[in-house]
Amino acid sequence: MDAVQPLTPADRRARIEMIRQLPARVRAAVAGLTPEQLTTRYLPDEWSVAQIVHHLADSHIQAYVRTKMILTAERPTLMPYSQVAWASTPDALGPDLEPSLRILDGLQARWADLLASVPDDGWSRVGVNPETGEVPLERILRTYSRHGESHVDQIRNVLAAAK
Repeated sequence: MDAVQPLTPADRRARIEMIRQLPARVRAAVAGLTPEQLTTRYLPDEWSVAQIVHHLADSHIQAYVRTKMILTAERPTLMPYSQVAWASTPDALGPDLEPSLRILDGLQARWADLLASVPDDGWSRVGVNPETGEVPLERILRTYSRHGESHVDQIRNVLAAAK
C-alpha cells in the first residue's frame, strides 16, 4: 500500500473551505422538504434525510472535539462512538433539522477557523483511538472535508430514489 502524501498548504486551505461551506450545501440540499420527506427511509439500509443531517451534526461535533484534543494534549485518547447507535436515538429521528443546522453553522465556522490557524508542523500531531489506533490531525481534515460532501450526495441520492 502506498503511503498517503501529505497535503500541501493549498490543499489544506481548500479542504478547510469545504468544511466552512458545508452548512450552506446541506441547507440547499434539504430546502423545501416536508417532514414526511425528511423522515422516510426511501432506500433499504440507508438513513432518512433527517438522520443524515443529524448525523452530520453529531459526527462533526466529535471531530471538532478530537481536533481540539489533538492540538492541546500529547497523544490524547479519542473517544470512540457508534454512529449507527447515535443515528437511532430519538433526537436523530425527528424532522426538525433546524437545531442540527444551527449546530453546523456555528461548528463549521469555528472548526474552519481553528484548522486555518494550525501551523505546518501541527498537522502531524496525533490522537489515539482505542479501536483504530493513531489518528493524525491531517487525517481528520482529509476525512471530514469529504465526509460532509459525501452525505450531501447521499441526501441527493435518497431524494432521487423517492421520485
